[in-house]
Amino acid sequence: MLRNSVFSCFVFYGVLLVLKMYVIAVITGQMRLRKKAFANPEDALRHGGLQYHREDPYVERCRRAHINDMENILPFLFLGAIYSMTGPSLWVARLHFLVFFICRVLHSVAYLLALQAPTRSVAYTVAQIPCVSMAVQILMAVKSYA
Repeated sequence: MLRNSVFSCFVFYGVLLVLKMYVIAVITGQMRLRKKAFANPEDALRHGGLQYHREDPYVERCRRAHINDMENILPFLFLGAIYSMTGPSLWVARLHFLVFFICRVLHSVAYLLALQAPTRSVAYTVAQIPCVSMAVQILMAVKSYA
C-alpha cells in the first residue's frame, strides 16, 4: 500500500496531524499543571487539594482546540485514506493534504494564542475545502457501485 505515492503522501500528512494532536494534548496537560486547574478531584488532591478541582479559561481554550482537532482531523483521516484509493493525481492530492495540514496548524495556533478574529474561522473554513472536495470525488468514484 505504501507503494501508492498518493497514499504515502496521505500517510505523511496524516501522521503529522496526529502528532500535532498529541502536542495539543501535552500543552493542555501542561496548562492544567501550570494553572492548577484539574478536571478530576483525585488529580487536584495530588497537586495541592480539592480547591484545584476547577476550570480555568486558558485550560478550557486548550481543551477546545484539542476537541476541535478531533472533530476535524478524524474525518480527514477517513476521507484521505479512501480518497487515496480513487487514483487521484499526486499533485492534486498533495495540495489537498497540504492545505488541510497548514490550515489545521494555523487554526491551533490561532486558538491557543487567541489571535484576532477571523483568523481561526478562516483557517477552519479553508481546511474544509479539501475535505469537501475529497468527499465529492469519493462519491463520484463509487457512484456506479451504489
